[in-house]
Amino acid sequence: MKTFSLAGSAGLVTGSSKGIGLAIAQGLREAGAEVVFHGNTSRPPDLPADSGFVAGNLLDPDTPSKLIAGAFAAKPQLDLLVCNAGSFFDRDFLSMGAAEWERTMNLNVRAAYFTVQAFARELVARQRPGAVVIVSSTNGFQSEDESTAYDTSKGALVMMTRTLAQALAPHRIRVNGMAPGLIRTPLTKWIDEQHEKRHHYERKIFLARIGEAEDCAGPTAFLLSPAAAYITGQVIVVDGGLTVGQIGKM
Repeated sequence: MKTFSLAGSAGLVTGSSKGIGLAIAQGLREAGAEVVFHGNTSRPPDLPADSGFVAGNLLDPDTPSKLIAGAFAAKPQLDLLVCNAGSFFDRDFLSMGAAEWERTMNLNVRAAYFTVQAFARELVARQRPGAVVIVSSTNGFQSEDESTAYDTSKGALVMMTRTLAQALAPHRIRVNGMAPGLIRTPLTKWIDEQHEKRHHYERKIFLARIGEAEDCAGPTAFLLSPAAAYITGQVIVVDGGLTVGQIGKM
């Protein structure tokens, strides 16, 4: 169906040099969009030659506006944005310090907020509609051990999705969220190292497997596509059913 196609669109995916962000960026290309990748340092050599790339550390408060300016320079028809960049800096709650807290909030929350703002300002100036997907997590709905700052940041992204959807609707910019569950990424290397813990999750997840980064690409592409033209302010949970059941298989 053409309504599921992203042909004619271009999108920036933050944090797309690896993991979920890379899978999403590749998925948008498969759906027909032109893509601007993003990473902290220089352009990875294996990115598609016809794609754009912008570099910048989103812990720097000036980076969101610079990324958006660079993305529009690379792909002037830019009308899609995926705020995926984020990380985990937690330790035990009683050991957490202000530095870890601020690093978490600055990267996971502040960067997303001001990247969307810079993107929306450009679209409004160009009188162009658009769509945004903010990548949060099931940790935005359910807490996890030794993840107090991370969980708080992901909960903030869930509400950010809703409030920005309201703020930007008059400008014809849709904002939705995608909340991954347990996904194999560079941040979850323990999945294949801690076998007992992995088997526990495999019993808890309805679909009986750990998610792959590619599982996040389709839902994100859908939310950005014309097929989701009447959807805004919603968060799709992509977790194989992990957060639906209470106990899982015994």
